[in-house]
Amino acid sequence: MDDEQLGTFVSWDYVVFACLFVVSSGIGVFFAVKERKNPSSEFLVGGRQMTCGPVALSLTASFMSAVTVLGAPSDVYRFGGSFVLFGVAYTFVVIATAELFVPVFYRSGITSTYEYLEIRFCKGVRMAATLIYILQTILYTGVVVFAPALALNQVTGFNLWGSIFATGIVCTFYCTLGGLKAVVWTDAFQMVVMVVGFMTVLVQGTRKTGGAASVWEVAKNGNRLDIFDFDPDPLRRHTFWTISVGGTFTWLGIYGVNQSTIQRCISCKTETHAKLALYFNLLGLLVILVCAVFSGLIMYAFYANCDPWTAQSVTAPDQLMPYFVMEILGDYPGLPGLFVACAFSGTLSTVAASINALATVTYEDFVKQCCTNLSNKASGWISKGLCIVFGVACTTMAIAASYMGGVVQAALSIHGMCGGPMLGLFSLGIIFPWTNSMGAAGGLIVGIALSFWAGVGAFIYPALDINSRPLSLSIEGCLQANSSDPTTTAILWTTGYCNSSVFHRSSLADHWYSMSYLYYSAVGFLATVTAGLLISFITGTKTIDYICTTALRKTDLMISFITD
Repeated sequence: MDDEQLGTFVSWDYVVFACLFVVSSGIGVFFAVKERKNPSSEFLVGGRQMTCGPVALSLTASFMSAVTVLGAPSDVYRFGGSFVLFGVAYTFVVIATAELFVPVFYRSGITSTYEYLEIRFCKGVRMAATLIYILQTILYTGVVVFAPALALNQVTGFNLWGSIFATGIVCTFYCTLGGLKAVVWTDAFQMVVMVVGFMTVLVQGTRKTGGAASVWEVAKNGNRLDIFDFDPDPLRRHTFWTISVGGTFTWLGIYGVNQSTIQRCISCKTETHAKLALYFNLLGLLVILVCAVFSGLIMYAFYANCDPWTAQSVTAPDQLMPYFVMEILGDYPGLPGLFVACAFSGTLSTVAASINALATVTYEDFVKQCCTNLSNKASGWISKGLCIVFGVACTTMAIAASYMGGVVQAALSIHGMCGGPMLGLFSLGIIFPWTNSMGAAGGLIVGIALSFWAGVGAFIYPALDINSRPLSLSIEGCLQANSSDPTTTAILWTTGYCNSSVFHRSSLADHWYSMSYLYYSAVGFLATVTAGLLISFITGTKTIDYICTTALRKTDLMISFITD
């Protein structure tokens, strides 16, 4: 299928796409005017008067970002429908977050999640955790800014870096103006855009491939429906165990103790609303997941005999989805713009939520600690200024994301390397009451060291295809005038064995570095908890200094309050 047959953006596409930015910015302006006389607490946590509906939509939109819109269908296209097993992980994660973590944070009355660590342990642990969170969030946000910019570049020819800066400017604008309320309500609008964009692709894609029965048959013949693989080998990229177990640890680090999630939960007017927001959010997660998986299956059915990646019509797997959209929707003015708006909706919601969360933890954990007598006006200006600073930082980080490989794996790897140790740290405080501050600090150091060792090593020495096992792709149906043997080309591009045999690989690279990226979080969690408990037993409570002893007494009071 020649590139010349693809449609291009027309005026209606630009109109639809521009509406996303106009409405999103308008919501920010609305709340900036409405809440202009309210204190900084209104800006950061919405006055703690939000209801479960918009918060649920906001949570779903933020974490089902352009990484999902672009990366998940591509992953299904290349590796099969096992991606749907993330639904198992989402279910466990939401239940654990709603029943274990949210009650502790909500009832304590904190604004920054990391305030709990100072109450439970000491200020040093809190500061270290905050810095790790800031690093994690900036890295992750860089990935999700780069993803839709890539989509826009692919389908319209817009300058890639110009698209990145436009994304950063818009979401920083409405986040800085309207605070958390603007973020939540804009996310709710963008969630609707995401679903509509996906449904458009599903309906038109199914029609183009001959109907649902045809899609199912082609996907089955291409082994894309072989979902349940119970191989326990931790080196395998996606199996039932890596997704359900490793995915649970990864996403629990994202949901259970992540400031961006908890901040919106504690913005709810009651704890019941906070829990309902999470459970309704689970429905949204499953809807988006199913849409992404079916989009990947439809895309495979459409390109079953002419894979554009193997044929080098696209240069990266994450460009497959926008390429597919332009092929099936290019003749319908406005619909390609709707899909790109769908991808950008996920990014705007994620980036804005991240910027707001980063501004909150920085203000609460650093600014308020240094400046204790700030006026409401000064607090508001500082909060807005922090939003701008982190907006610039996240946008700049997107440039580095172009070197991180597939967006799904890159994003979840970042969350796994940082989120696992953080999950372990909070678990030490909440689940194991005998853990002391030395155990918490030592466990965090060990967990971070091990998870980053595995993650960075895997980036330098990527896992062999024998572990990731991409499924076969064909270009037999492509019309390539310069290729006399398309089958040979397909084998060369889809197996990868020809490349892996050239380089000498150590045993460490073939085992420790080849571990599934979904286990990074589990490694960090287990290392943090194990080391934290051992150090606590060795040092004992007598080694805790006066400050941390006082903090433990405060914890006893808080635990007593929660249990009552």
